[in-house]
Amino acid sequence: MTKSEYNKGGRPTKGAAEKKKYRITVKLTTEDYYTLKGKAKNAGISMSEFVRKVLEKGNVMERLTVEQADFIRKLCGMANNLNQLAHRANVEGFYTVAPFHKIIIGKIDEILNLIRK
Repeated sequence: MTKSEYNKGGRPTKGAAEKKKYRITVKLTTEDYYTLKGKAKNAGISMSEFVRKVLEKGNVMERLTVEQADFIRKLCGMANNLNQLAHRANVEGFYTVAPFHKIIIGKIDEILNLIRK
């Protein structure tokens, strides 16, 4: 048997895609560091492995765009109008303000559809 055919044993070599060759540096506050350390310890894995799992399975929600923030402000204004109509309905009766309720509800639906896009 030649030396190249001889199997020395041990773990097989990893492919290029499996090797962990990139390193990033992250600065954390003391509180964030101990939070990460505690969560990793509770999961029973290293902090690096915990961050990899979060990267793989976790999600970060995107910030609101200026347009979405504007829609939300409009919704808040309409909620105020709806509250005023409800107060008026309690005083004067629902049938007097029902048409206004339908208009506001239609506008709220339009804005919610715009936000969902």
